[in-house]
Order: sequence, then C-alpha cells, then structure tokens
Amino acid sequence: MTIAAQIVVALVALLHIYFMVLEMFLWTKPAGLKAFGQKREQAEATKVLAANQGLYNGFLAAGLIWGLLLGTPGRPVQIFFLACVIVAGVFGAVTASRKILYIQAMPAAIGLALVLLN
Repeated sequence: MTIAAQIVVALVALLHIYFMVLEMFLWTKPAGLKAFGQKREQAEATKVLAANQGLYNGFLAAGLIWGLLLGTPGRPVQIFFLACVIVAGVFGAVTASRKILYIQAMPAAIGLALVLLN
C-alpha cells in the first residue's frame, strides 16, 4: 500500500506542475487556450491572474514532493498538502468548473485515502 500511496501522491504533484506550466507559461498559447476553453483576448486580459494561480499550484506540487522526499516522516506533510489540493479542487468546482472536482480534487482524495490507510 505504501508504494501505491507514493505513486498517487507523485501523480498529484506532477498534475500540479502541469497546471503551473499551463497557467504561468502557456495561458495565452494554443495549449493553454485549448485546455481552458478561452479566446485569446480573454486569456490576455487574465494572464496575470492565471500566473498567480499557477504559482500556487507550483507550491502545492513542491509541498507534495517535499513530503515524498522526507519518507515516512513526511506523511503529515503529504496529508496537509493533499488536503489543500482537495479544498482548492472543491472550491474550483463550485466557482469555476465542475470538471475541476474530477481533475484536481478526486486524485488528491484518492491519494489522501491511501496515505491515511498506511
């Protein structure tokens, strides 16, 4: 079970690195426009906000990676950052798009369940 938990936590971290790159660097590029279903003008008008959001996703990824690198003593760190991801995912689902619940919150909830079961 430990390996499964570590794999899921690592995947959640990688997802958040991907979100960070999309939001900070690709927001106004074709990949960012497609991922978020935006027109170029809207993306240009919101790129500073997206970059800020991307930075936060980077912090979530960094926290999860830190927890993994600590090994067993990093379990509370993983729990904290997975909980943060879940809260952010639920908030995003309520305020922006329901699909955020499945893309962001659900993988983190699975990871949290696996970490807690260890």
